[in-house]
Amino acid sequence: MSRPMPRLVLIRHGETEWSLNGRHTGRTDIPLTENGVRETAEQAKVLVGEGKVIDPRNICNVFVSPRTRAHRTFHLMFDHLANPPSHVTTEEVREWDYGEYEGLKPAEIKERNPNWSIWKDGCPGGESTEEMCHRVDCVIAKVKEHHKQWHEEGKGCRDVVIIAHGHFNRVLISRWINFPLSLGTHFNVEPAGVAILSYNHHNLAEPALNALNLYSPPK
Repeated sequence: MSRPMPRLVLIRHGETEWSLNGRHTGRTDIPLTENGVRETAEQAKVLVGEGKVIDPRNICNVFVSPRTRAHRTFHLMFDHLANPPSHVTTEEVREWDYGEYEGLKPAEIKERNPNWSIWKDGCPGGESTEEMCHRVDCVIAKVKEHHKQWHEEGKGCRDVVIIAHGHFNRVLISRWINFPLSLGTHFNVEPAGVAILSYNHHNLAEPALNALNLYSPPK
């Protein structure tokens, strides 16, 4: 039997008031809604545990955005375990910095700049597409280094978990499979949704998207 391949488990934080009404939420620190807490806890019961999709025995690293909504999501996903994994809180996996567009809805941004697209223009006063791409690529390089080490040594834990945000996750999925950042416009990443990234043909040179929005409740 062939060995399983290492994976990146990519989780978006649960629902917030601003994710509900479509406001761009980057550095603003807001909590999950009551519904967000409930949905995330329900996700954890289904997905996280021994023999489940996210098996703590396989986790080697967990990276969590410093924003409250992401940190709360981490605890809702893992605190029901007898031995929850340790985690590292890092700005490397924070949301896209929206700069002048922080807190605005898409229609409000279009009033200022009718032709604006985050995927080609970035955010004035925040992160450009080049800056966002570089940051995500650096995160991916770290993850793949963990995967390479496990694959070569064949021992220890193999999976990495990242708990982050909507635009960050969409960019990471695009870059993981070697596409331009702009492909992210075609991915729908739901609050508390889980994506699984791994490799085709047991080959670390063939990164792949295995699953998207696992068990997210219908809207």
